Amino acid sequence: MSKLERLLNLTAALLDTPRPLLIEEIRERVEGYPDGDDAFKRSFERDKDELRTMGIPVTLAPVPGTDPPREGYRVDRREYAGADPQLAADELAALHLAATFVRLDGVDGEDALRRLGGLVDTGVGAQGPVADLPTPPGLGPLFAAARDARAVTFGYGDDTRRLEPWTVTFAKGRWYVAGFDQVRGAERRFRVDRILGDVTDTGSAAEPRPSTRRDASRLAAWQMGDDEPVRALVAIDADQAPWATHHLGADAVVDTHDDGSVVVALDVTNREALRSFVLTFLEHAEILEPAELRDDMTRWLEARIR
Repeated sequence: MSKLERLLNLTAALLDTPRPLLIEEIRERVEGYPDGDDAFKRSFERDKDELRTMGIPVTLAPVPGTDPPREGYRVDRREYAGADPQLAADELAALHLAATFVRLDGVDGEDALRRLGGLVDTGVGAQGPVADLPTPPGLGPLFAAARDARAVTFGYGDDTRRLEPWTVTFAKGRWYVAGFDQVRGAERRFRVDRILGDVTDTGSAAEPRPSTRRDASRLAAWQMGDDEPVRALVAIDADQAPWATHHLGADAVVDTHDDGSVVVALDVTNREALRSFVLTFLEHAEILEPAELRDDMTRWLEARIR
């Protein structure tokens, strides 16, 4: 694994975490580090300093629930995003496309930063793609619709969807499109490779809505899916309650008990993502309602204990 790929994986791990990561967790999640303890620590310190030199805000913060208290690392998404550069529509589309092609194999850091367009100098005057990414048939029309703020229709499962696309992203080997689903009247995300038939422009512009592209990027993982909407009540123990309240917002708290524990309400359209979120608290969180979500969690845990 190249150093560039390790740095990219480290950045992704520190961004995609609900709480700061302990150094042991970083070692477990990020591939490419040497095996020895001292070698790992030296390599991680170099990587951390290099990310900071590149302007990526790697920060230390207390890790909730640790006893004795410990600190972990994370990248604050708001600081990482920076100020709005006020780019034009075609500039936003080009930048968004480039940002999805971040996993580059066999390329040193300087070349990767210099050639985000996806081509590298082979040293013999020829150029070729860095990596082959899947390109489902509907990908091009979805990029165009997101760029031009146009509504599209496509088949998905047993239904025909009418979507106002906001973002098209590549994650874990698959393309996803997120936007406002006019059929369901809510924000939804779809896997592009599961789209049936053609993606068709409806001939109408997407309507202005309270949820802009920027707002949609702040949706929690359990709000980005195509499951039937349901409101979940989750109990969180007192030692984790302050962090949960800060992370979810005070409006999510529907009950506070005398011992300091809280009950939060979460609007869920991605049940798998909700399960992953609850599991980050280990034994310190419990799904209370609805019964179907609680039973889903119980069955999932029992299947892995057997």
